[in-house]
Amino acid sequence: MSKQLSLEQLLNCGLETNTASAILPRVNQWLVSLSAVECWQHLVQYILKPSHPFALHELLYKTTFSDWDISQGQPPAWFPSPEQIQATNIAALMKVLKLDSYAELHTWSAQHRAEFWEMMIKRLGICLQKPYTQIVDLSQSMELSQWLVGARLNITDSCFQAPADNLAIIFQPEGGSLTTWTYGELLALTNRIANGLVEAGFVPGDAIAIAMPMRAESVAIYLGIVKAGCVVVSIADSFAADEIATRLRISKAKAIFTQDYIRRGGKQLPLYTKVVDAKAPRVILVETDTGRWGHGEVGNEEDTQTRGHLDTGNVFDRFSASLKLRLGDLTWEKFLSSNDKFDAFSAHPTAYTNILFSSGTTAEPKAIPWTQTTPIKCASDGHLHHDIHPQDVVAWPTNLGWMMGPWLIYASLVNKATIALYDGAPTERGFGEFIQDARVTMLGLVPSLVSNWKTTACMQALDWSAIKAFSSTGECSNPQDMLFLMSLAGYKPIVEYCGGTEIGGAYITGTLVQPAIPSTFTTPALGLDFVILDEEGHLADKGEAFIVPPSIGLSTELLNKDHHQVYFANTPTLGQVQGTASPTPLRCHGDQIERSPNGYYRALGRVDDTMNLSGIKVSSTEIEQILNTVEGICETAAIAISPPEGGPSLLIIYAVVESNVKTEKAALKASLQTAIKQRLNPLFKIHDVVIVEFLPRTASNKVMRRVLRDRYKVAVPKT
Repeated sequence: MSKQLSLEQLLNCGLETNTASAILPRVNQWLVSLSAVECWQHLVQYILKPSHPFALHELLYKTTFSDWDISQGQPPAWFPSPEQIQATNIAALMKVLKLDSYAELHTWSAQHRAEFWEMMIKRLGICLQKPYTQIVDLSQSMELSQWLVGARLNITDSCFQAPADNLAIIFQPEGGSLTTWTYGELLALTNRIANGLVEAGFVPGDAIAIAMPMRAESVAIYLGIVKAGCVVVSIADSFAADEIATRLRISKAKAIFTQDYIRRGGKQLPLYTKVVDAKAPRVILVETDTGRWGHGEVGNEEDTQTRGHLDTGNVFDRFSASLKLRLGDLTWEKFLSSNDKFDAFSAHPTAYTNILFSSGTTAEPKAIPWTQTTPIKCASDGHLHHDIHPQDVVAWPTNLGWMMGPWLIYASLVNKATIALYDGAPTERGFGEFIQDARVTMLGLVPSLVSNWKTTACMQALDWSAIKAFSSTGECSNPQDMLFLMSLAGYKPIVEYCGGTEIGGAYITGTLVQPAIPSTFTTPALGLDFVILDEEGHLADKGEAFIVPPSIGLSTELLNKDHHQVYFANTPTLGQVQGTASPTPLRCHGDQIERSPNGYYRALGRVDDTMNLSGIKVSSTEIEQILNTVEGICETAAIAISPPEGGPSLLIIYAVVESNVKTEKAALKASLQTAIKQRLNPLFKIHDVVIVEFLPRTASNKVMRRVLRDRYKVAVPKT
């Protein structure tokens, strides 16, 4: 590609003639007189604006780096300045440790796990009701590491260390206005909920579910349950009744908080009736239109003071006359205690705080308990990798049914930041306006959202200048989409973030002290490490990632599976793959990872039959069990395919139909999609259906989904 551009090329990007003519001389001058890195930094600082067509951004990026040595990895699109680096939490930690480079910091954190986590507990100000006698006990095994031995704590105490009048939550419902909650107000409601649970007869250890969108009340309910010593059962509100029932059964939940309905795109989607259809235990029902709770508009201090009391009143519980509650179910008004003081239950570090679900390669989802120490991993990742500071504003369109919901609570509040919550569709412009108006500083998301934004152009011409970093997780991202995302905020870094519920955060991620390459990880997470093994079990630059324990956050048990069989069975030790005497067992995670010559990493998808769809992990078997009940279907196989250009996985269904059934492909796809929507999750979209006479199987009759993946890649040409 020539390092000189023509006026026609700029016009073809959608620029007006006057604008194109004005910038062309400077662009061409920098292209020939500066290094690629310096040229790109000049273009970002002086030329490119979020309002410019993305085609211009892409043209200048590709032209600037046209002679870049791709064999060393893709070119970065963001470079931290010395001032930006020095302002980070990572730099502050390096200064304390007297380390000169990030590489040295990670090496130190991986080689000194106990010291690293002890330092992070102090940096985060984790509140201990009784001090620990030993930071970690590895006497049982690396698999069963015990952290904060002898301590007693309730992690919610660490969520309320910010000044009481600092903002804890900025909330906006779809079509509504911004309201704010201070730390003091959130604490008061959290305490009223904890007291309400005690007054209703619940005791520490009871499992209590939440099936609600992310809103201010949801956060308070989550914290109130944990503060009372009970255990949150996380259930996504998008799940069908059968899936809700499964999670209630596995967790042995004794109650569930939910709403009457969810409002999306002007529609009211029933939620309470779905929970009832799941034969849920006692329901505590929060009305969708809960009123303002007396919180003032953003920036209106006088209004906040005038309406800052916590008055439940009639405004809070005007239930629709058409909605009849079951006998024993409670309205929010009747449940909520008037007592806003509560001493947090003193818990053992291994006590459960949350039961979350993550699909494996079998039909029943894995039930993964989080303990009192798991949130420390969330807060540490937020502090170091996402560089969250006090009074930062953190947004992440998510749900308490996915680990990023609880992660958002802990990563924000323990770091004394503000959570920004939007109760509406993040695919609409209203969400982007919320990010603008709330002055969000860190925006997390799943890559499929960005693809939608790029296609619809719904986020153009918004002021996202407050953003200092993005984060992407849940599925593989596409470099072009990530460059587009960076362009929306004037080129801010994207922290790729990959891990899992059973980790409490990431094992591979990015930082704000390293150049950011679209769709690329820069480092193993601080405080742990991983190795890449090929199919023969040898160390390699491309293959399956295995985590090197121990670390705070790593699970040690499952409620309905054998933890050892899931994560450690038949895995080698670190010593076996390195040729050393290390007895540390490697922990299976299931991601395919490739390390570039520049030391960065790319995610290549899953190695097993688990897939990420719309940022939610689901097993092939879960989908197949639903589809195999559809009339006319003999059997199905569900696989995920990564697009040739990268990006979110695509759901492909191989179907064997009954011999007497003559169904057109479009009609079959529609019926299968309906089954998934009604019985599993409407967010899971079928990309393609392939009708076959039979499914390939092993000698032991297992479906060979890897063969189907390879077959589909061959059958469908790259576009």
